[in-house]
Amino acid sequence: MRKTTPLAAALGLATAAVMATPLMAQNRIDLVRPDAPSLASYGNYLIGVTTRQFVNPGQIDIVNTEADGTPPTYDRSLTVEIWYPAAEGTEQGGTYRALLRDGETEVMLTGRAARDAVPAHGEYPLVILSHGYPGNRFLMSHLGENLASKGYVVASIDHPDSTYDDQGAFGSTLVNRPWDQRFVLDSLATLGGDLGAMIDAENSAIVGYSMGGYGALIFAGAGVTEAAPDFSYAAPQRLLERNMAGTESLASLVDPRIKAVVAFAPWGRNTNFWDAQGLAAIEKPLLLIAGSVDDVSGYDFIRQIFAETTGTTRHLLTFENGNHNAGAPIPAPLESWVASPALNFIPFDHYADPVWDTVRLNDISAHFVTAFLDVHLREDVSRAPYLDLVPKAIDGVWAVDEAGTPTADFTYWQGFQNRTAVGLRFETLQAGQ
Repeated sequence: MRKTTPLAAALGLATAAVMATPLMAQNRIDLVRPDAPSLASYGNYLIGVTTRQFVNPGQIDIVNTEADGTPPTYDRSLTVEIWYPAAEGTEQGGTYRALLRDGETEVMLTGRAARDAVPAHGEYPLVILSHGYPGNRFLMSHLGENLASKGYVVASIDHPDSTYDDQGAFGSTLVNRPWDQRFVLDSLATLGGDLGAMIDAENSAIVGYSMGGYGALIFAGAGVTEAAPDFSYAAPQRLLERNMAGTESLASLVDPRIKAVVAFAPWGRNTNFWDAQGLAAIEKPLLLIAGSVDDVSGYDFIRQIFAETTGTTRHLLTFENGNHNAGAPIPAPLESWVASPALNFIPFDHYADPVWDTVRLNDISAHFVTAFLDVHLREDVSRAPYLDLVPKAIDGVWAVDEAGTPTADFTYWQGFQNRTAVGLRFETLQAGQ
């Protein structure tokens, strides 16, 4: 009798679960665990969602640019998913049809947002989400819904040449990523109608994961080195010079409307795309989020970004023993638990972390991103204590009296329940340090 290994048994159960699903798994993106820190919970706003297309005309077609000759141009079309506070009485609940990491398998995600709901009255700060390479606009959809429920308009971009089904030359991502982010900001700032009327683009933030984090740092002012445009995987004809430190093009990219930057596992320092001088040019408040064993962007190199961004106050949230997926992607869709013939790995690996539960990761990230954005986009000083912490969570002391009131010895992490601030670090450096 053939012996079944634990891995085979697990994959068999996953396959059976997928096969037993009538059409598609629900794949909820709106889960919040009962042990989540306080700011992870959904806010008081109802949520709407809509999909828009924005076309940036006359852009260089980097994928089809040769080593010599005039680079061709094209109209670069970006699909953007937009979450926003919805009008009172909006019935909550909706689904998203998205592609899996293999670029072929369609999955259904289930959340709280109502499709094309009437927007709420008022103006709300803007947050732009930028996925990794490859990724899509749904990769951080859990964060999009969560922030919209707290009074933000959140726009998540499908970056051409960088999504699951159109992954192209890496040079396109290297050049275009920050400019896509800027173009979407400009497009939403001038958007008409009820949706446009609610967007306060003067108070905006960029949140990027991996290559989205790379783009966010450039958008914030961290120009790449003079050598980077000559790297073998950079764009031909030194087109990456557009993002190079000291250039007029980079100076024109940096935008005063961006008041804060969040970078999950930003890629680039590990391959010398930046140096200390380039990173020091960032003057926007910065929150870095990473796993301590990230082997894609390299945790030591993310720490180097943290050390070298001396032009601003910055924070580094670390998930101990977390890898590259720490804190950013949606929970792995059930369909990703089984092998895909289009990949040489199980697509589950693209979303999940071997050590941390994804919902737990997302809860903690949402908590800190909420505090950080509230401080810098809303000037909400009541959120500042959530960012002023004992660096190692395990060193925090839970000390309360019989009534449950914290005593003078209390140093536990703000917003975390007793026994839940473990496996984490939160460090802060001020500008000039």
